Amino acid sequence: MSTELKNIRNFSIIAHIDHGKSTLADRMLEVTGTVEARKMKEQVLDSMELERERGITIKMQPVRMEHAYNGGHYILNLIDTPGHIDFSYEVSRAMKAVEGAILLVDATQGVQAQTLSVLAMAREAGLVIIPAVSKVDSPIARVGEIKEEVAKLLDIDSDEIIEVSGKTGQGVPEVLAAVIERIPAPVSDLGSGGGFRAIVFDFGYSTHKGIIVYVRVLDGEVRKNDTLVFSQAGEKFGALGVGIFHPDMVDTEKISAGEIGYILTGIKKPGIASVGDTILTQRSTLPALPGYMKPRPVVWASVYPESADDFTLLKQSLEILRLSDSSLSFEEEVSGVLGRGYRCGFLGMLHMEIITERLRREFDLELIVTTPSITYEVDLRNNEHKVIYSPHMFPDYGNTNKIFEPWVKVKIITPPDYVSPVMTLLYDHEAVVGATELFGDNRTAIEVEMPLRELMRNFFDDLKSASSGFASLAYEIMGLREADVARLDILIADEIVPAFSKVVSRRRIEKDAEEMVEKLQGILPRQLFTVKIQGQGLGRIISSRTLSAMKKDVTGYLYGGDISRKKKLWEKQKRGKKKLKAQGSVDIPHEVFLKMVRGGEN
Repeated sequence: MSTELKNIRNFSIIAHIDHGKSTLADRMLEVTGTVEARKMKEQVLDSMELERERGITIKMQPVRMEHAYNGGHYILNLIDTPGHIDFSYEVSRAMKAVEGAILLVDATQGVQAQTLSVLAMAREAGLVIIPAVSKVDSPIARVGEIKEEVAKLLDIDSDEIIEVSGKTGQGVPEVLAAVIERIPAPVSDLGSGGGFRAIVFDFGYSTHKGIIVYVRVLDGEVRKNDTLVFSQAGEKFGALGVGIFHPDMVDTEKISAGEIGYILTGIKKPGIASVGDTILTQRSTLPALPGYMKPRPVVWASVYPESADDFTLLKQSLEILRLSDSSLSFEEEVSGVLGRGYRCGFLGMLHMEIITERLRREFDLELIVTTPSITYEVDLRNNEHKVIYSPHMFPDYGNTNKIFEPWVKVKIITPPDYVSPVMTLLYDHEAVVGATELFGDNRTAIEVEMPLRELMRNFFDDLKSASSGFASLAYEIMGLREADVARLDILIADEIVPAFSKVVSRRRIEKDAEEMVEKLQGILPRQLFTVKIQGQGLGRIISSRTLSAMKKDVTGYLYGGDISRKKKLWEKQKRGKKKLKAQGSVDIPHEVFLKMVRGGEN
């Protein structure tokens, strides 16, 4: 093993959302002098505007730090990862590019459900785990108690757990020392003479430089102008440049075995680069690596441009976003009412919200987003079997023999005081409660199985409300089970609006219909004619409201004279409104679609 390889450490920080990963990364950048003090700001590695705005990490971000320790000079490659469950695919890819991980647990909250989920992923990837307890400076920190909890979870002595504070910097030098001492250096059996091989764990896109692949180099080295090939795609390209993340991209002469860096490909055609692909030199005989398992979309929603002229821009925007988010999937679809658009697959509701928000902000698109749905498999009465992605494509009432939907296995961790309201919530969401056991000194772990449809029906927010914010959850997809569901349509002026269609449980179809119709009555702008808003399901109209017409005084300019003049104008106005009503053309602003998709308050 070369000296350079011996002094490299590749690691990640993993934790539940809001346990202080990005703040700890900030302190590491300060201690190692990677970012000058005058350029330092909070969440340095969260470069996206939405990340800084929401205070969460959405996209993994690599950074290279250099650190002197015990007379040696070390290169530390950190990959900062998201904590929200929707972005667990990002975390799993980062783990394939490193040898170790810092498991961070908040001293004020303790081990959460997502902590268990990311820990399981790290163990499956064979990573060395360095446990640390964060926010130890907080006045409500329960350091001793939480350290015992983590020690029990990992089956280690509590003295091995490092106490850190991202706010004050306490414990950061100890974390860096542990990274150097405990995480093994990368290994390359082939040496520099065996050819170049690297795995793509992420990529970005530049208008000028094309696709930029983020790689972990496993063997050999790569320099500018080397001819390389994507193993899966079979596409050759010349490296326009190579470099490292410091944390901005910095060009270097080469990147070698054990290092994490980037390669500028110059490729601007989508569909060539893919995460998990192996990059080799042109005549290499090295085998390709297994790569990553493709992510499975959990939620589907159709996205249409408000103006038909923006369809091409929407297509280009989605392709560019997929270059920086490989978990996004989409395919074209046509609606008789909404025109041409794309059916998009997302990893969860937050993922959907982030993507649609990026489309609006970064590409200046006005969008219509349909009510999110999951995938259903349907046996029709004519013995045909269909997979349904969009609610408005769901078969009409009475046309199905059996309907199947995906279920999820959920783990919830909550303080015992909130078990009762959580159980009530689980009943409302059709959950089947399994084992319930004490977790740590003052919390209860509940194992649950429930329809994915119900998990996506605002369950995250409802759980936070029922537990005053103390409960956490993690879930994994199970198989299909038979479902008792039906399509709910919303009619405005006797016309079905596909964007508002949804598939709901038959037991709550009437309640959902009432809520949707009432909400639309409150947020839909008045028209020049009276508009009927109706909820239709199970082959009948379930709920109905009337939106009164906009009033206009057509006789305001008249003064005095015969009343018959005013009567003529009123009759003319009445005929005009009747004609408009017959045409049934209702203008629905995109803000209305947004409010209906988001739910909650008007």
